[in-house]
Amino acid sequence: MIKAYLIDLDGTLYHGRHRIEGADQLIRTLQELGKPYLFVTNNSSRTPQGVADHLNGMGIPADASQVCTSAVAAAEYVAEESPGAKVACIGEAGLLQAIEEAALQLTEDAPDYVIQGIDREFSYHKLTKALRWINAGSKFIMTNPDLQLPSDDGLTPGAGTIGAAIEAATGVHPTVIGKPSSVIMKSAISRLNLASHEVAVIGDNMRTDIAAGVAAGCETLLVLTGVTTRDNMDGHIQAAKARPDHVFEDLHKLMEWLSQEADQASKKG
Repeated sequence: MIKAYLIDLDGTLYHGRHRIEGADQLIRTLQELGKPYLFVTNNSSRTPQGVADHLNGMGIPADASQVCTSAVAAAEYVAEESPGAKVACIGEAGLLQAIEEAALQLTEDAPDYVIQGIDREFSYHKLTKALRWINAGSKFIMTNPDLQLPSDDGLTPGAGTIGAAIEAATGVHPTVIGKPSSVIMKSAISRLNLASHEVAVIGDNMRTDIAAGVAAGCETLLVLTGVTTRDNMDGHIQAAKARPDHVFEDLHKLMEWLSQEADQASKKG
């Protein structure tokens, strides 16, 4: 039986600043069913509070404690591997806060790690510094591999594009934390204090959300509300080398299934 859910954001609950039909009801349904959940996002620019504020602003109930970002997962990964490590940051407010809260030492002097996320002020100067740090032995950690990000006026380069430039300059492949890596999922699962098979991932993207859920050993629920559609699903399944356990046309169909599952569990109980 599924005991908790990891929920993707962009494409699953909203598109940019617009709430997807049924997103607010989905969260209230989980609350009514008594099912714990976390919001899991590759976004490294916003703090958990910033993500919660964005959701609440669209009428989707959220608390910062329910948000797991790739920035937080990256900082926790480094802190677990090397407590108190010296870290150079290429990123924005969400990543800087996560590094500080993980009790890592921010520095530009011989860092042990370079943690890189989205940085909309990335420059040739920053690329040069990253090249020299990593060539001198710093470990290269990338929050998430997204090459493109949607914006209100079109696509913009993502953290993965910046990471590709650093990788090209150094010849070093980064440790990737965000989806489709299982690292971010396992970080979220550990917060729930559950086994992977007791958790389900809800997402719209076969190549990130569902692939990460499969890699982490979770049940996977694909909703056709964003990147993966009925028309492109077969191609996305082949590219992800994974299959979702369940597919739903929209969030209302997902909610119907959740209610049916709860009814069956109640009868068995």
